[in-house]
Amino acid sequence: MLVRMLELRSVRKSFARRGDPNRLVAVDGLSLAVGRGEVFGLLGPNGAGKSTTIAMAMGLVSPEAGEVVYTGLGSPSDAVVRGRLGVAPQSLAVYDDLTGRENLAHFAGLYGLRGRTRAEAVSAALDAVGLSDRGGDLARTYSGGMKRRLNLAAAIVHRPDVVLLDEPTAGVDPQSRDGILGMVKRLSSEGVTVVYTTHYMEEAQRLCDRVGIIDHGRLLALGTVDELVTRHGGETLVRIARTGSEVEETLRTADAVGTIRAAMEKGPPIVGVKIERPDLESVFLTLTGRTLRD
Repeated sequence: MLVRMLELRSVRKSFARRGDPNRLVAVDGLSLAVGRGEVFGLLGPNGAGKSTTIAMAMGLVSPEAGEVVYTGLGSPSDAVVRGRLGVAPQSLAVYDDLTGRENLAHFAGLYGLRGRTRAEAVSAALDAVGLSDRGGDLARTYSGGMKRRLNLAAAIVHRPDVVLLDEPTAGVDPQSRDGILGMVKRLSSEGVTVVYTTHYMEEAQRLCDRVGIIDHGRLLALGTVDELVTRHGGETLVRIARTGSEVEETLRTADAVGTIRAAMEKGPPIVGVKIERPDLESVFLTLTGRTLRD
């Protein structure tokens, strides 16, 4: 049973465009619920409304219709509620002329942490993202991946109940990506609710308890990865290589084993079989289309 932590109830947000009398609708009647301690993936193409949804969830912008509610806390328009949220925006919120430790002390201070409590929280956050040995160095000396990890540390330094992560692994090296994903798993294991937007399907498959796919500001599908693949992934591809033929047979099927068995009973001997099952990327492309857009 889902114990709700965050609810978006028919939220809508549009923006004015210079020289255009029509407003751009970024989020259009979006409703969803995120469970306590859940890692919830929010997926969609560029311009789908992901970042605007995160902005409303963090209280940075207000919906013009509908509401955002945190169970037991209230609306993110309330500063007290925002104090229980952690945010790692897509654009790095890092001060290059401060050390890593000074960056985190600054953000911890904004959340009201002082003295020894703040110092301990900063040390714990640096350790959590693997930057303890570089905490005294200026952020300008950090690699892109290290800055991303420092960005995440700033989101968790005050030990929030909910963490909102907007493309937290964009442009990072494999080691930093693995460290960030591990950190997200640890947060969930500690009961922290995580909302995670990403363009990387393998991250969503690895991390997320459930996934919501949005496009044009609307929710297209919601469920576990297995549920989405079953409902929207399409058929399995079976590729068969036979003796004496340089061309593979490609068969679409819902029963891979039965298809292979039937293929073995006719034609030249089979010398190779490849099975390509649908995955979350298949679901994403089926629901949002294959046309590239910005």
